[in-house]
Amino acid sequence: MKIACQEQLLPGATLQEKWEFATAAGYDGIELRGKGELSFRDRLPELHKAKADGVVMPTVCVDMLHFFGAFDPDQRADAIVQMKVELSVIAELGGLGAQTPASYGMFSRRLPPFEPPRDEAGDREVLLDGLRELGEHAAREGVELFLEPLNRYEDHMVNRLDQAAELIQAVGLDAVRIGIDSYHMNIEETDPSASIVAQAPYVGHVQLSDSNRFQPGAGHLDWAAFLGALDAIGYDRYLAVECRLTGDPIEAVRSIPAVVRRYV
Repeated sequence: MKIACQEQLLPGATLQEKWEFATAAGYDGIELRGKGELSFRDRLPELHKAKADGVVMPTVCVDMLHFFGAFDPDQRADAIVQMKVELSVIAELGGLGAQTPASYGMFSRRLPPFEPPRDEAGDREVLLDGLRELGEHAAREGVELFLEPLNRYEDHMVNRLDQAAELIQAVGLDAVRIGIDSYHMNIEETDPSASIVAQAPYVGHVQLSDSNRFQPGAGHLDWAAFLGALDAIGYDRYLAVECRLTGDPIEAVRSIPAVVRRYV
């Protein structure tokens, strides 16, 4: 397994500077962040130059205020346009794919008013339509879409790996897979390692942060079990660090590869 770090965590004004720090610290790639308003497409000259200079950029994680599962149809349509751009750009860079949740911060059944404005059947229809459209686009581009389950306080629709896998099975496209996140799994999965093994055929990407959302090693997540499960299913792609930082931020980022490599 290789280790990538999300670009906003790395010191440096350019991707080349970030890459210099990353490689010295023991990282193997940089996970990009894709903002809205087609800004990721606008970065293509920068990204092509970085690739020519040897920067490895295997994946992109969406960074927007609305997503393809939004209640508002205009927001859903915009999110799909943005995600298609991210899939096309990462394909042009020779990457693997793009990760997105169904929604983020839109609604939680754990907080008032407890009942969303759209019923479960409506949620499912919206999610399947969006995954199908994005999955077909990903397949045409030769990359994958990674659906990320979030915890119950950040999304009311897709919280666990089995829920994501069921949707992916219903869509029936190999280009749609699960993008797992250790922090959310720590909250939602009864046994994170067992969930990884159970959904092994659908695991396409992995993001890492500890139980408290800080960098690996700063919380109480059982890394030996979590990473051991990924090894057991033959996962050999990137482990992308997506976390907050505690302590000195540069030293925190520098510490992560050594922590992770104790177990892989």
